[in-house]
Amino acid sequence: MAKVEAVCISEKKGERKKPVASVELRENHGIVGDGHAGDWHRQVSLLATESIDKMRALGLDVTAGDFAENITTSGIDLVSLPIGSRLHIGDTLLEVTQIGKECHTRCAIFYQAGDCVMPKEGIFAKVITGGVIKPGDEMQKIA
Repeated sequence: MAKVEAVCISEKKGERKKPVASVELRENHGIVGDGHAGDWHRQVSLLATESIDKMRALGLDVTAGDFAENITTSGIDLVSLPIGSRLHIGDTLLEVTQIGKECHTRCAIFYQAGDCVMPKEGIFAKVITGGVIKPGDEMQKIA
């Protein structure tokens, strides 16, 4: 079963995100109070716990939000989801818009480990149906 392990926000772009008890997603906007929200294709970012574990195996002390992801997942192979896939999470519906990203500036994690998983294994989505997401919510690919 795929599920949400953590939900994280930051006020500004380019910062590590902090885990919170829940987040409110607004249709065509993203997460209320998050610096990445807005009218664009990368409203919400997702990264798998399994990807974070790869960085831990390199000796880094990292956890949910350290890669600036909004939703940390488990039990779903995010990077295998084609663009256009839809994810039902709690009461929300997200549509995958991008797999990975170009890392224009090397982050602190890259300098510590010589690598970073977010550019290769993080995915981005837009909010189709808003609602609240919290750790423990089930995730399901529906299209």
